[in-house]
Amino acid sequence: MQKIKSLMARQGLKSPQESMAELSPVENLRIPSKEELRELREQPIDPQAEQEIIDSIEEVYFSNDSFDMVQHELEKLPPELNLQELEEYRDKLKRQQAAVSKKVADLILEKQPAYVKELERVTALQTNLQLAAVICTNARRQLSVAKEGFTEASLGLLANQRRRQLLTGLLKSLRTIKTLQRTDVRLSEMLEEEDYPGAIQLCLECQKAASTFKHYSCISELNSKLQDTLEQIEEQLDVALSKTCKHFDVSHYTKVQLAYTLLGKTQTAMDQLHMHFTQAIHNTVFQVVLGYVELCAGNADTKFQKMQYKDLCTHITLDSYIPCLTDLCKALWEVMLSYYRTMQWHEEHGKQENTPTPDDTAAESDESVVDHSYVQKKLEHGLTRIWQDVQLKVKAYILGTDMSNFKYDDFIVVLDVISRLMQVGEEFCGSKSEVLQESIKRQSVNYFKNYHRARLEELRMFLENETWELCPVKSNFNISQLHEFKFMGQCRSPSVSPSRQVVSSTSPPQEELSLFQQYLQEGNPFEMHIEHKEEETEDVLASNGYESDELEKSVYQDYDSDSDVPEELKQDYVDEQTGDAPLKSVSRETIRSKKKSDYNLSKTNAPILTNTTLNVIRLVGKYMQMMNILKPIAFDVIHCVSQLFDYYLYAVYTFFGRNDMYESSGLGLISSRLRTTLNRIQESLIDMEAVGENAGIHGPAEDRKEKVPSPHLSQMVVLTNSGTLYGLAQRVVATESLVFLAEQFESLQSHLDTMMPAAKKPFLQQFYSQTVSTASELRKPIYWIVAAKAIDYEQMLLMMAGVKWDIREIMSQHNVYVDVLLKEFEQFNKRLGDVSRHVRIPLPVSNVLWEHCIRLANRTLVEGYANVKKCSNEGRALMQLDFQQFLMKLEKLTDLRPIPDKEFVETYIKAYYLTENDMEQFIKNHREYSMKQLANLVNVCLGSHINKKARQKLLAAIDDIDRPKR
Repeated sequence: MQKIKSLMARQGLKSPQESMAELSPVENLRIPSKEELRELREQPIDPQAEQEIIDSIEEVYFSNDSFDMVQHELEKLPPELNLQELEEYRDKLKRQQAAVSKKVADLILEKQPAYVKELERVTALQTNLQLAAVICTNARRQLSVAKEGFTEASLGLLANQRRRQLLTGLLKSLRTIKTLQRTDVRLSEMLEEEDYPGAIQLCLECQKAASTFKHYSCISELNSKLQDTLEQIEEQLDVALSKTCKHFDVSHYTKVQLAYTLLGKTQTAMDQLHMHFTQAIHNTVFQVVLGYVELCAGNADTKFQKMQYKDLCTHITLDSYIPCLTDLCKALWEVMLSYYRTMQWHEEHGKQENTPTPDDTAAESDESVVDHSYVQKKLEHGLTRIWQDVQLKVKAYILGTDMSNFKYDDFIVVLDVISRLMQVGEEFCGSKSEVLQESIKRQSVNYFKNYHRARLEELRMFLENETWELCPVKSNFNISQLHEFKFMGQCRSPSVSPSRQVVSSTSPPQEELSLFQQYLQEGNPFEMHIEHKEEETEDVLASNGYESDELEKSVYQDYDSDSDVPEELKQDYVDEQTGDAPLKSVSRETIRSKKKSDYNLSKTNAPILTNTTLNVIRLVGKYMQMMNILKPIAFDVIHCVSQLFDYYLYAVYTFFGRNDMYESSGLGLISSRLRTTLNRIQESLIDMEAVGENAGIHGPAEDRKEKVPSPHLSQMVVLTNSGTLYGLAQRVVATESLVFLAEQFESLQSHLDTMMPAAKKPFLQQFYSQTVSTASELRKPIYWIVAAKAIDYEQMLLMMAGVKWDIREIMSQHNVYVDVLLKEFEQFNKRLGDVSRHVRIPLPVSNVLWEHCIRLANRTLVEGYANVKKCSNEGRALMQLDFQQFLMKLEKLTDLRPIPDKEFVETYIKAYYLTENDMEQFIKNHREYSMKQLANLVNVCLGSHINKKARQKLLAAIDDIDRPKR
């Protein structure tokens, strides 16, 4: 390659042929002569053949430049030379040389432009290098001048300046050391002032300064002392942090947090804070309970201090239970409020931190975000933990005492306090307070079973001593006027505790604040129930005589229901004992507009109820109050409420409605639904074995514990006196008070339904549809007894038996028995009027009584007609005349339309005119008539018209109808 380069350098811009001629003799030997080249050119160029020639050259020719090819070829000559072979070999070498030369020439020609261009660049580079050399020479010369003229002259000045600076630094260090030695006193002062951030800032600055001057021996001791001081500050800071758990103070907490931020221990502070809160809850509840236990124990030697909290709770006396519970909740509220305010502080602080300032570096802001995020998560997680601790402490307190013997009002206070606490829990962390609910549910079920058992026994005693006299209440009496139902008026939503409702009812309607917002600065939500226990007196009883408008307004101004009462009723009051109406009570127009069968002309429509009814209603109110506060036992309470109604219904039935004559009457007085209800009550609630002497040995004790003995009617109540219509007044009071009670239950259904767990709602619906709704059905059997005895139906039958029915001429005058019967009805009407002076007889009651009497009279008529041995067509016409006379006069006595069982009598009388075939169909269609009545139709009416065989056939048909009944 070197040869080629040198060749090219020498060649310049000449053609390859010219440059070849200028080669040295040695090089010329290797390059073909002009003639040879010409020969080569003249030879046809075959690139492939040319390449093969080049490939045939020995490898050694392509080695380094020091290779001596002449020597190589000479050495290859054989010992014996052959001219022909030599010439052939020479020709071969020439061909190879020619091929190489041609290839080199071609390559040179190909690279010629690039070579020229590169040569130009080399020339330019050489020029630049010469210029650079000149510049460097000048620079060196100028530097040499500067060194001589400036540096050597100023060196002394610089040395002096450096010495001065060192001495100044030393003086500053000595002053700092002096200050460091005095900081100990200042640190103590700052700690006494609770200026923790300042103390830490000073201490950190001192440490930083001390580390700067650690090369001085006097500083080493100071450094360790500062470290001890910093640890002491941290301990005091931890104590200061623990103080915020009970009484949160913004400025105090801000100082503490700032101090921890300076220490770089924000996250550690949060961990410590949660430990302090847990400890605060434990210490607080222990101290509160311990205080009450020691106070009640007096000088007892018991070591209460060393007791576990759970055991300590069992030593609380019944008298101190509620005050202790209230104080316990107040103390726990303070702790939770502190935590709430702590969270508030961090939220506000976090917002301020999130606002970027120009001075903040990216690293600092990132660290701040991480700290804030950790604090936020820790605080949110701590909510649940703290509430769980609170629940467990209160649970231990609740379960530590048996509350089954508490007074009702006391127990309601306990429920109210716990309900308020659960509300606090829900607002605190959205918890449903399962632990508290379960514990209070256990106590409530236990308490409620005992309470309900005692109330049922009390109700039995009330019922057995009840004389069924009217309890005089005001005409617009409503259960919402009773104290027990005040909670419903105060808040329609049953999810709020009574004490909270009191607050909301006194404040104007607005968006309701949470307890934490209401009591953020002062006050305590657990002080409310004591202040509002009995605010107003109850006034539901009517006074004797006339009440002025002013007095009345003052009495009713608190009741919302007053607005629904008509003005005339507001002014009408009756002396409930004498029945005398005041002068302005009822206008003549009002009297005229009254129906005759509504026996309350001298009465306002005041509810009919007894003291026992009022007692049951109050009990229901108390039960609902308990249920309102405590949802988990809602089903148990509603079940007990249903038992109160069941027992009252069963008592009214057994006192006034039970009679074996029902079945024989054929009137269907007791519906299958009512019969089922009565049987269910008897089986589930009534202890039938308690009547016998050896009641104790029958049935399992546990089953009988849930049952109540059947009540007995008071001996003061006389139901056999015809003058009082067989105790009609008492029957009306008893039955209508039950109906009134059922109406009150109906009005409470929607409220009870909201309380009831979804799974148990069918029970409530069944109770209403099968029990409450049957109350009015008791009217039929109870008033039937009065109707059955009030009119002498037997006398009428005897009189009818004496009438001659086989007459041959049509009569224009009815029979005497009709007049006697109508006189009985007039007497009955008069007696009803007498009773109504003492007790208002509502229209449904008078209708039932008249219906029963008319039905019984009509059935007696049919029975009388069925006893006839002989009867003619004229006799049948007389029967119709008698019945029409009876109806005409009866319609003047009663407004009851249509007359009951009118068709029953008319159809029977008309059956006399039926043919044999029609009679057979009649027997099949009219099963309401007895076998005897149908047989009489066959024997008396058709007897003279049909043969014996046909008669036997009809009687057999009657017998077939009657057989399934047997």
